Amino acid sequence: MPTIILSATLEALAQATAFVAEQAVAAGFLPKRVMEIELAIEEILTNICYYAYCGKAGEVEVQCHMDEARCLQIEISDTGVPFDILSVSSPDVTSDLATRAVGGLGLLLVRKMVDEITYRRANDHNIVRLIVRQPS
Repeated sequence: MPTIILSATLEALAQATAFVAEQAVAAGFLPKRVMEIELAIEEILTNICYYAYCGKAGEVEVQCHMDEARCLQIEISDTGVPFDILSVSSPDVTSDLATRAVGGLGLLLVRKMVDEITYRRANDHNIVRLIVRQPS
């Protein structure tokens, strides 16, 4: 399973998204879908860079593989503070901008860009799995 381990820094984002994009292209995804996958990965990795390690150094591991159902599975793992991405409520995008709570739009974007998201905490790791289905 193709894997990359990088420092959890903004400087590593380009390398991580390029890695995932290469896997998506190799799996046969069209350019528009690859761009959506890149946006989702960038959002999750940015959140890890800013919040997972509370200003300390840390790493993030990204694994990709295509399963038998033609789904690209992307697993993102870090040893930062526990954070269940699924526990964040979607923001009310219909409310007035002046009164709308700040934040949450990036995770809303992730939910729109992928077909499925799961989270688990195992062995002191946050593990987010994104599943992107190949069109039939």
